[in-house]
Amino acid sequence: MKPIRGGPLAGRTVLVTGGTGGIGKATAAGLAAMGARVAITGRDRDRTEAAAREIRAAGGLVDVFVADLSAQSEVRRLAEEVLHTLVRIDVLVNNVGGYWNPRHETADGLERTFALNHLAPFLLTHLLLDRLTQSAPARVVTVSSNAQAQGRIDFDDLQGVRSYSGARAYSQSKLANVLFSYELARRLHGTSVTANALHPGVVSTSFGAEDPATVQRVLIPFLRHFMKTPAEGAATSIHLASAPALEQVSGRFFADSKPKTSSQRSYDQATAARLWQVSADLVGLTTAGGPPSPPRLAPKI
Repeated sequence: MKPIRGGPLAGRTVLVTGGTGGIGKATAAGLAAMGARVAITGRDRDRTEAAAREIRAAGGLVDVFVADLSAQSEVRRLAEEVLHTLVRIDVLVNNVGGYWNPRHETADGLERTFALNHLAPFLLTHLLLDRLTQSAPARVVTVSSNAQAQGRIDFDDLQGVRSYSGARAYSQSKLANVLFSYELARRLHGTSVTANALHPGVVSTSFGAEDPATVQRVLIPFLRHFMKTPAEGAATSIHLASAPALEQVSGRFFADSKPKTSSQRSYDQATAARLWQVSADLVGLTTAGGPPSPPRLAPKI
């Protein structure tokens, strides 16, 4: 796909987390083809540079950032580097995510699924919020999943210390994505920055391959023929990031590029507000009166 010079996203800058493969890389490539300057993040420099070279070979403009977003220090370093490099951010696509069958802890002592899938986008969005607001109209697009329908926020055991299930932790994190998007939309009302979440579909990628559950090892090889390709899975993310008709649409859940009703739990504003406070505490942000203000960018050391 050749980029459209002077295309619909010409002059726009989009940051896509987890852009080294699968849906994230396809999202970045699709937006670059529409004329956007894209920035991608990845844990491994070689993989991230390789993905960037592939997009550049098709004529895209790409910036590369390397960070393991399961660690809060890495999220903060990433935000600092992004703010130094990108003078504007028109769209933030919170795409990065993972699934682990046994329980793992991060460098911060947090359950890894919750830390990467929810706390990382929560923190990164807040650290980049000033730049998004300055670039408005701007958009925050968060990749959730239909697994949110099975999710519930267990405030009594949020980190799965007493009882852990990979599937339960993943569903909880995907519900948290939707609750975060809806609460962010409420708090950003009137700012010209929108926040929406989406289900990309069941996509054939290497997602969860690091630590697969038995059902993944057994069933996925037989189901791949029926799954979406990464490009098809990226279609809804690209739509939310670029469609002119969605410039003022906020606080919605999408699948197949259409608004859908998410789970009943996702509309519970008391749960959303409590999750916001708990999340802010876990990542060290102040939440009095609205979205935490990102710290002013300190000089790079």
